[in-house]
Amino acid sequence: MDIRNKLLQVLEASRGLNLVSDEKISQILILLADEAENQTGFILSENQKDLDRMDKADPKYDRLKLTAERIKAIASDIRNVASLESPVGKLLLEKTHTNGMKIKKVTVPFGVIGIIYEARPNVTFDVFSLCLKSGNACVLKGGSDAIYSNEAILSVIHSVLKKFGFNSNVVCLLPAGREETNFMLNAHGLIDLIIPRGSQSLIDFVRKNSTIPVIETGAGICHTYFESSGDLEKAREIVFNAKTRRPSVCNALDCLIIDRSRLGDLTELAKILGEVGVAIFADKESYNALKESYPEKLLFPADKNSFGTEFLSLKMAIKTVNGFDEALEHINMYSSKHSESIVSENPEKIALFEKLVDAAAVYANVSTAFTDGAQFGLGAEIGISTQKLHARGPMALEELTSYKWIIEGIGQIRPK
Repeated sequence: MDIRNKLLQVLEASRGLNLVSDEKISQILILLADEAENQTGFILSENQKDLDRMDKADPKYDRLKLTAERIKAIASDIRNVASLESPVGKLLLEKTHTNGMKIKKVTVPFGVIGIIYEARPNVTFDVFSLCLKSGNACVLKGGSDAIYSNEAILSVIHSVLKKFGFNSNVVCLLPAGREETNFMLNAHGLIDLIIPRGSQSLIDFVRKNSTIPVIETGAGICHTYFESSGDLEKAREIVFNAKTRRPSVCNALDCLIIDRSRLGDLTELAKILGEVGVAIFADKESYNALKESYPEKLLFPADKNSFGTEFLSLKMAIKTVNGFDEALEHINMYSSKHSESIVSENPEKIALFEKLVDAAAVYANVSTAFTDGAQFGLGAEIGISTQKLHARGPMALEELTSYKWIIEGIGQIRPK
């Protein structure tokens, strides 16, 4: 593939999107959702080829795996995106200058968005639907671990575009090689924005090597703080859900912080974790509280690597703290600024937690598993931003737009 020529074609296609109605885009996405479900067998057979090449013990395995249920959920997300209002062309500000010229600030697409991702074939569907709905073309760079899945999904997308007589260059999938990655990260004038989705090492590589603006979708090192006034039943269900619902995703719980006054409840809180095989790396106090009750083969003393780790599996750490301030100190030290939660019945402590914790999503008495674009009513997501410039948290349609100023007059000139 001549990458430069391909990206030129994508750029040209992106300009044509400015003339496509939102109604037509929604029709394309609805048909794509239908076709995704119709082609479930084909997609799963290609996905199996990728799964056969990966160790089941690899934390990426669950992210790579597609099922009929997951494809149905993906199709539902695509339909949700289709039903949303277009984020393009919104009037953000309007004023009239003293000389009579009219000044407007209007939302516009970025143009061409590049996505680099690992072992997540659902991203191919999500990114395309969000980019098309927001008037952007997209350049996809998936990893070699999902090449069959991504190519299958792209073929489904292209077949739908063909039925509408639509320019298929609005989306392209680059080969899974390092040379293509390096070219993409330096494609000035061809790509307007890069978004990496994957491991911390991938994100760090993109940030350090890209000469194109990057929105970081950082690692999810997530904590839940069981505060002294917290309800045990709530804590047990929240911790269990946050850790076990899908342990390989970025909103999964990595560290339970427990107030020293609640160590007596730890056995009851952790019981259901042991039943499903969660390995716990506990500090000295929590280890002593669990050693007589928790399965011996699943309980380990914590070390310096136990905290600040995104496990992406059925593993978690436990940190004992002496009060609220110490809990905040631990979060500030180890958080990736993704999602943090407190279990508490004290309104003042909840309010302080919400104000003082520096994260994209801050929860009170809720599982961190909800940090997701679809759950936030955004249709789908292109990633979870952990930075603060432009976008933060689940990024969807609005975050894929910029704006421009439009000035209209009757011949005004600026005096010297």
